[in-house]
Amino acid sequence: MSKPRANQEQLKAQKKERKRVQKRLREELIDKGFTPRSHATISNHKCEYNSVEEERTARNDAVADQIQLFRSRLPLLLYRLSKIEDPRNPKKIKHKLTVLMIYGILTFIFHMSSCREANREMTRPMFEENLKALFPEFDDLPHHDTLKRLLAKIDVMELENIHIELIRQLIRKKKFRRYLIDNCYPIAIDGTQKMERDWQWDEECLDRTFNKGEEEELSQYYVYVLEVNLAFRDGMTIPFMSEFLSYKEGDSLKIKQDCEIKAFYRLAHRFKKAFPALRIIVFLDALYAKGPVMEICRKNKWQFMIVLKDKSLPSVMREFEAISQLEPKNRSTGKWGARRQQFRWVNDIEYFFGPNEKQMQIVHVVECAETWQEVEKGSTDVVEKSSRHVWLSSVPLEKSNLHERCNLGARARWTIEGGILVEKHHGYHYEHCFSYDWKAMKGYHYLMRLGHLFNTLCRYSERIAKVILDTGVRGFISFIRQTMSGPWLNKEYISKRLSAPFQLRLT
Repeated sequence: MSKPRANQEQLKAQKKERKRVQKRLREELIDKGFTPRSHATISNHKCEYNSVEEERTARNDAVADQIQLFRSRLPLLLYRLSKIEDPRNPKKIKHKLTVLMIYGILTFIFHMSSCREANREMTRPMFEENLKALFPEFDDLPHHDTLKRLLAKIDVMELENIHIELIRQLIRKKKFRRYLIDNCYPIAIDGTQKMERDWQWDEECLDRTFNKGEEEELSQYYVYVLEVNLAFRDGMTIPFMSEFLSYKEGDSLKIKQDCEIKAFYRLAHRFKKAFPALRIIVFLDALYAKGPVMEICRKNKWQFMIVLKDKSLPSVMREFEAISQLEPKNRSTGKWGARRQQFRWVNDIEYFFGPNEKQMQIVHVVECAETWQEVEKGSTDVVEKSSRHVWLSSVPLEKSNLHERCNLGARARWTIEGGILVEKHHGYHYEHCFSYDWKAMKGYHYLMRLGHLFNTLCRYSERIAKVILDTGVRGFISFIRQTMSGPWLNKEYISKRLSAPFQLRLT
């Protein structure tokens, strides 16, 4: 029989009781020394502006802060963009390459959902007038078809090189120093699908077949990208590099397509070439728990923390279980947030791999078993929850480094998935096909990642963080777009603000 349905009065009473139980549970946890973390939510209040002038001032300050941050990176951006070879006929050029690229980045900074929306919204007289006031480089706003044709002809990898140079400049100025893990820059790597169609639009796209050999056989063609983000503690994730999987990179003789692992090898080579001396710790999921991956990381002098599932490396797991019983001193308990954690670890496990298992890597394994209490959904009962995480570490483990490497580091790998989710569903339209030309599609992808980079820096900028705490990121960008669309800007005030010195300070 189905569960009896509650009436409205019972549901109201249950909600009230749930809140009471949750409050009591939180107080009990605090009394026991736990530090329960609350989920960040935007403020739930009416508009705080008491007059049109207050709102005008707030809008001018918000636009000035955002554009000042963007323009502080503009000299480097313009210099590097000017180095890109322009294949167009000089006699027929109406818009400079640098102007077109800045326009493309702004398209994603302002969360335009498509080329058509950008053409429609950004060329409205008021929006265009305000944009020209902020960027004197714009004599006239281009049509997105012009940008699309240019992206199809230039070397779009130069756009990612510019992205890398912007990150390098921030690293040199030590902007991320307080967020490092074990004195290393934390890098998270994960793959995701960008788009799929039921017809082949380019030679480079991958393919897959469902119900093969059956009457309902279906072929799909798709784009898959391996993404790299800086995954700092406390949730800050910075878009960094991308590696597109390509059909041409596969093995046509064995009818084997390109895959994440092959893309990782190419990416590792590019990353090491770009940052040969940077101290790196790499966070990877269980797919990368392989000898060759660990070998590359150690060859590049990178630390790593890799998720280990029970069936990923059976020999390693067997040895871990056996040795951990003989080393009871390798135990540690602690509290993190509202969770009670129990760690156990084993160092110096030999892992053999390759043909006839002639190759060997020394790995260190740590397990984190944690328990916590929460109020069960749809009920007022307090239930006990548990989870278990196992990681491979590149360096030996001890009590002093468990919290930093596991809680602050390895768990930060999830932030790249959150970052990809933001790009897909929170305004950047990651899965939208801006062009069916492969090069232009990649070009739009790199412009999108640059736009996301600037918006992320805005989010964690000291000047803007308080506003975003009140409005949320998407609310802040919507606030900026509305301001750009109306007669709000005081051009003299904006000009004065933009001419003032600016220093990026992250929260």
